[in-house]
Amino acid sequence: MSRPPRPGPDTLRPRLPSPLQEIEDEPFARRGVRLLLKRDDLIHPDLPGNKWRKLAPNLRAAAAAGERALLTFGGAYSNHLRATAAAGRLLGFATIGVVRGDELAAAPLNPSLARCAADGMRLHFIDRARYRRKTDPDVLAALHESFGAFRVIPEGGSNSLAAQGCTELGRELRGAADTVTVACGTGGTLAGLAAGLGPDQRAVGFPVLKDGGDPGGPHFLRQTVEELQRAAFGGPRGDWRLDGRFHCGGYARTTPELDAFAAAFEDRHGLPVERVYVAKLLYGLTALAEEGSFAPGSTVAAVITGTP
Repeated sequence: MSRPPRPGPDTLRPRLPSPLQEIEDEPFARRGVRLLLKRDDLIHPDLPGNKWRKLAPNLRAAAAAGERALLTFGGAYSNHLRATAAAGRLLGFATIGVVRGDELAAAPLNPSLARCAADGMRLHFIDRARYRRKTDPDVLAALHESFGAFRVIPEGGSNSLAAQGCTELGRELRGAADTVTVACGTGGTLAGLAAGLGPDQRAVGFPVLKDGGDPGGPHFLRQTVEELQRAAFGGPRGDWRLDGRFHCGGYARTTPELDAFAAAFEDRHGLPVERVYVAKLLYGLTALAEEGSFAPGSTVAAVITGTP
């Protein structure tokens, strides 16, 4: 007897379109520029921001195919792992998280991984050299041997389905801003956002990884976004660029200047600022405003992709 299909993510009642909030911020107001915050962090309490937009189409595909398990990849503080574990708990999928760093296997779980485990995710730690080869057929074959059948969701959730899911973010912002900005990890959100915007709008991505995430150096993330757009849409879409000056040392790293900026922004606007992605986005966006990158009378939007 066949099992009934799994409920899809839309049964979780996401708040879409996400709210658009205008704030008065002195570095922008002084130059006659309007600042909007696209509050994707309010889409869903367990699957906020771009995690919802990237995971939802993958979860729909898994539910339609009758698949019962999801396997994905991430570091010890990965928001993507947390979101995937939460989705599994809410929608009844088994979840497996392949975590970078086998030295973590014998250590106490940090709060992020502890949350994953509490949501039912099986954590599997592998060494960093093998993690870099995570998409190789032999690595995936070994994972299937250990865990059986599963749907693979890439690190950060970025694949062609995710890019297609993020086009709706761009569509929701059509006509609202001249420039739309977003923090970038694996590039899926920017790929879809740019594709969804109107022809008179541009997107700017701020990488949070040093050198755009290496393995190939500073152009790696650009190439990744281009590849995602080819896979999702058949070719380039939208007017977009990357500004890699504001990674502050790399993923999950910070500087005293970034910490002070984020704390001051929180004080001014009463908005908790997530430090890994959102703080670097707002820091970079403010620097561009102070450099005169936006014309007086123009509007810029910042996509708030997550919560602290």
